[in-house]
Amino acid sequence: MRTLCSSTLIGEFFVIGFAGLVAMKDPDLSMTTVWTVSGTAMFLCLVLCGLVTRPGGVALGWALQIALIASGFIVPTMYFLGAIFAALWWASVHYGRKVDEAKARFADQAGSSTPDAA
Repeated sequence: MRTLCSSTLIGEFFVIGFAGLVAMKDPDLSMTTVWTVSGTAMFLCLVLCGLVTRPGGVALGWALQIALIASGFIVPTMYFLGAIFAALWWASVHYGRKVDEAKARFADQAGSSTPDAA
């Protein structure tokens, strides 16, 4: 699960950075505000790459997905991109868990099929 979720988060890192560049063109927003929000979200993406397998890591990832969709109020394209990344996040968590279960089953089968060296 870690690999799939981390890949999604790294993709989001870049999308958030590009959305920040687009948001800078809004005359109502200061550059400090845009980069404080974007930078914090980008940093959270990187931190979540390491926390995704810990308790609460997936929930924080969902919170990030909601924030990404909500950023569509500032950059309307983010409604669409946020929804795409939320779907990718769901798929990463769902299929990542299935892969982890399959790996565990395979490891159990491999461990039980080897004869004891006694």
